[in-house]
Amino acid sequence: MERKYGKLETAPRFLMEIELVPVQGERFQPTGFPDLGSAVFERPDGRRMLLVETAQSMANRLENVCLKNGGPDISTELEGLPYIKVKLTGKNIDTETSSLIEAHRINSPFIISDSDFAAKFKQMASYSKGKPIDWKKVGQTLFHFDINSLLHGAFMANLEDGRVKVPRMLTGFIEAEDVREASSGGVKNNPIDPSGKLRAENLDKDVYGNVPFYRIEYTAAKIKAYFNLDLALIESYDLVPDARDLLITLSFYKISRFLRNGLRLRTACDLKIKDRIVVTEPAGFQFPADEEIEGNLRDLIRSCTEKGLFSNPPVTLINTKVKEKEENPKNSGDQPKVTDQVD
Repeated sequence: MERKYGKLETAPRFLMEIELVPVQGERFQPTGFPDLGSAVFERPDGRRMLLVETAQSMANRLENVCLKNGGPDISTELEGLPYIKVKLTGKNIDTETSSLIEAHRINSPFIISDSDFAAKFKQMASYSKGKPIDWKKVGQTLFHFDINSLLHGAFMANLEDGRVKVPRMLTGFIEAEDVREASSGGVKNNPIDPSGKLRAENLDKDVYGNVPFYRIEYTAAKIKAYFNLDLALIESYDLVPDARDLLITLSFYKISRFLRNGLRLRTACDLKIKDRIVVTEPAGFQFPADEEIEGNLRDLIRSCTEKGLFSNPPVTLINTKVKEKEENPKNSGDQPKVTDQVD
């Protein structure tokens, strides 16, 4: 099969940007952070900027467009792509999860704790504690078991000595330029007892009464979504041409679906494309239409399956026994340990 995207063969990266506007009015609500609020920053020229959506949040949104009814299964259009599905069983517990929805993807403790799967992964990746890592084999193994973990990155801290850390191939974020605050507020009313003294017998929390609140939204001269596909990283794993093109096509599929259906980021942040998609690198490359992307996906999934590049069957099934952690009364007031977020 010929390479699908000739102009991308020698390019180190694929870059695109899309100008967005609110679907109504001028205001929008950005992402917020504990103890920080909105992420406002200044460019060197003094212009006020705002991070509307982070790279880690965008990764989650790009993964969500691939799910069937919110997961844990993959969408019908993408059936045939490899991923790992887990049945969790235990006392009063009977549910399912998958590497498509787990916060740490293939590094989920519900997945990597399975000794048989961990052994298969290490054998295929030629990975062992205390020895140099063969990154090409690691990439090929991730492609084999879970292509999305390779595309969006995985920090496999739960595998052996935790040295397998694969960066994202596809990164996205949204920024706003020349921002101004739009302050407003409101109040949660209690029509029966504004003082909050009247309470339900079985719920004695401070959730009663009238509660006024302060709200900050923003306006901006421009809002732009940016996407970066690291083509050099894809090439570094020494995958066969169809596998490389599948990673590119799957990235295009995710971007297209997000722009079409995923731009309502929050209740007060509903955006749309203002004009058109602009590819800034490589020069002259045109972002393919949905029909072309979907046709290429079908061809490439079939080709990679026939070449034996995916796990057979593509959905690896794992059964994991789980239990609820028992609370220690002596430590009930301790705060949970905060770890670095992968995405």
